[in-house]
Amino acid sequence: MSKRQALIEKYAGDLRDKCKVEPDMALLTKVTIGCGPAIYDADAETVAASQESEIETVKRNFLIKKLGLADGPELLEAINAVIDIYGRSERNKYRAVVYYLLTKHFGKEAVYA
Repeated sequence: MSKRQALIEKYAGDLRDKCKVEPDMALLTKVTIGCGPAIYDADAETVAASQESEIETVKRNFLIKKLGLADGPELLEAINAVIDIYGRSERNKYRAVVYYLLTKHFGKEAVYA
């Protein structure tokens, strides 16, 4: 099993166990690949949900640039909803899982088609 495939399995486990969501493995794989080399960097592979600058980065670089959404209060609401689903007390919130949940939240799966 490749390192990327092992990470995808780990992310799928988080979706099932911590988020109580059965993952669409094809979409999860595409979202993970879309994260690029960040998934291999210990600091970049997680989202620091308590840091406002990190939340702003997710909003700007993922929701607006990648998913093509217009800026508005609903973006921060969605990020907060996803963090609540993942669990605020959960120490490691993997970027690929957060991005997957946001993609599903906004129904933007077609971006990865």
